Amino acid sequence: MGRVTVTEGRIGDDWAALLIRVRDDRDEAAFAALFRHFAPRVKGFLMKSGASAALAEDCAQDVMAVLWNKAHLFDPARASVATWVFTIARNRRIDALRKARRPEPEDLPWGPEAEPDQQAALEMQQDTERLGEAIARLPEKQRVLIERAYFGDLSHTEIAAETGLPLGTIKSRIRLALERLRHKMG
Repeated sequence: MGRVTVTEGRIGDDWAALLIRVRDDRDEAAFAALFRHFAPRVKGFLMKSGASAALAEDCAQDVMAVLWNKAHLFDPARASVATWVFTIARNRRIDALRKARRPEPEDLPWGPEAEPDQQAALEMQQDTERLGEAIARLPEKQRVLIERAYFGDLSHTEIAAETGLPLGTIKSRIRLALERLRHKMG
């Protein structure tokens, strides 16, 4: 297995050819060429999307392991190598964010919790009802975004991707909705 070079003229075709060699022949030199090219780009992509350098490095390594282990899933008729690799990277980033939001088992409380006093429970129930009514009275465009962000547990970026709205619009509408809710609840 010799050193693999990629010619500048047909890079997209060459990446696909290299990945097909990994897929069909488990060609380590082809994988090394793909790794040299894509690993630093994936890490940079993840860091630009807000990941720490350590998390981006871990995700990039994971993406490259997926490239090696699941090369048989690559279909050049459906996507370019870059599209396939960066889709895997995006999905790994989403998985890492979801994992970070979940408490570790050792952080979960164990045993019976103290009973809240009746007055506190009644106040919490009334606040919850007032909040529900205030959310229901928001303009629909704001209400839907608040529900997706806080009850659907989606990030602003995920909401933008889901709705097709610009990220700035998502943030503005949520900010305005929160200001209205603060006013109603205050």
